[in-house]
Amino acid sequence: MIFSELYSAYYNTVAKIMEAAFDPDVTEKDLVRCVMEGAFSESVLTILPALKSGKWPLLKEDLSPALQHKPTMPLTTLEKRWLKAIAGDPRVKLFGAALPALDDVRPLFTKEDYKIYDQYADGDPYEDETYIRHFRQILSAIKNNRPVEITVMGRQGKETGACFYPKGLEYSMKDDKIRILATGCKYRRFNLGRVVRCEYYDGPGPWRERPLMERRRDLTLRITDERNALERAMLHFAHFEKQAERLEDDTCILRLKYYENDETEMVIRVLSFGPFVKVLEPQSFVRLIKERLISQKSCKLK
Repeated sequence: MIFSELYSAYYNTVAKIMEAAFDPDVTEKDLVRCVMEGAFSESVLTILPALKSGKWPLLKEDLSPALQHKPTMPLTTLEKRWLKAIAGDPRVKLFGAALPALDDVRPLFTKEDYKIYDQYADGDPYEDETYIRHFRQILSAIKNNRPVEITVMGRQGKETGACFYPKGLEYSMKDDKIRILATGCKYRRFNLGRVVRCEYYDGPGPWRERPLMERRRDLTLRITDERNALERAMLHFAHFEKQAERLEDDTCILRLKYYENDETEMVIRVLSFGPFVKVLEPQSFVRLIKERLISQKSCKLK
């Protein structure tokens, strides 16, 4: 990875550890705190052990720094060129992001340098001023938890109105379109590109009632670290809120939270790891696993 908002967290965390290590009174608990504050909870399983073992030769055995000076993290020319290339994507411009410091930087690549296959050619008009205005209106409504009233142009050229609370935006790579995730009306999704009018809704009616928050549930898994199962699980569940705890017998306890509406998808995900992942709790999720396995067996599926 040249640069990534997620992956750079690890580099910044290691830099904080190195800076803290220059304090002669620093303890291992202090370094663990650096990891917990700067990276992800499961990073405790990898970052500090790699530094202590010498796999990453940045700390000595007594946890003192192997470097002579505290680290700095300036952007490299390659990173600046990569950022300039990403900033040129019209989808990034939807957010109004500006990087004036990169005005004199040559982009690492442009859209003429690559071609995307297996994607429809009628993607959304990301550079259209009306489209941009509607996108930012919806984004503002999501952040401020406000209902909106929109008019959508149907496939047959007929306009349809709707009032709802927007709760998210999703992008389809295959369709090259952005969809609005709606709650509070009979439709769950709207194509942003078909919206011809979008305003905050302040009128009377049920739209003034805020939607109930989706319930979240806890799930506890025991992962046996065989066939790289632990690393695969961390990547597979990377976007979930979670905590990981390594045990002495080469296993790991993973506690994560998921939304109730995603329960069926979670069952499928857990089953994809086979015997290397076991559900410890809740028992209701264990029953769902058993029911799905019994259903597969009855269909002679393996």
